[in-house]
Amino acid sequence: MSTRPWAVILGASSGTGAAIALEMARSRGFDVFGVHRGRYLEQAARLEQEIAQTGRRLVMHQADAGSPEGAVKGAEAVLAHAGPRSVKLFVHSLASGSLGRLVSGEQDQLHHRQIERTFHAMAHSFVYWAQALVARDLLAPEALLLGLTNPLTESHLYNTVAITAAKAALEIYVRHLAVELGPRGHRVNLLKFGTVMTPAVQHVYSPEALAHLESTHQKMNPVGRMCTVEEVARFVPVLLGEEAAWFNGATIDFTGGMTLRLLDLLLNPRR
Repeated sequence: MSTRPWAVILGASSGTGAAIALEMARSRGFDVFGVHRGRYLEQAARLEQEIAQTGRRLVMHQADAGSPEGAVKGAEAVLAHAGPRSVKLFVHSLASGSLGRLVSGEQDQLHHRQIERTFHAMAHSFVYWAQALVARDLLAPEALLLGLTNPLTESHLYNTVAITAAKAALEIYVRHLAVELGPRGHRVNLLKFGTVMTPAVQHVYSPEALAHLESTHQKMNPVGRMCTVEEVARFVPVLLGEEAAWFNGATIDFTGGMTLRLLDLLLNPRR
């Protein structure tokens, strides 16, 4: 077992989760326990190589992290590899939601199983893992539990009702866990950032839609471009520092002003 602190990252094989895993190993010297479903095996293998080059350890655990059973088995594996009080950072980066409408009466109407699966993966599993980590005394002193979210809960985007509702539930879970874990010396926060280009996004959208997505974000964001997963990853270690210790139960806005110009773009499209 390593004496270094560990980061447990759900959804670590690609996208934001992989970027955070690499950043924690490279800049903070953390060992990493990553959970993934095996969908992006090539990216997972690349992450293993990159973290190996940092001299830190990566354990990749292939399982369904979004179920109660997956959380229990995953925590047991963390205990076996890292030992008690080893987890300094826990990151929930699961992107497994169903798209659809509620009462369309058409093929895109969400089935209750799709809604349940979305909530388990994108909201409830944060609680399942918190319970499993606490029950096995895996959290290191002053550990940070971090959920990831987006601005969808502030507006409306076609076909994303299940995902948006799950993200809203995740925000409430973060607040309550912050109150419960605060007396133990731990913090629980939610990091909100805008659209980033990930394999999951590229899987959902066609090349034409992706081009439109990127051009629209160039107009929306004050800086004139999309955020990157690397930028999100570089900010996560900041939240572990003493300077950020007073963030607790917070939804931290890292959107870069993404939604500031929405009304302007709608009412003045030619400007």
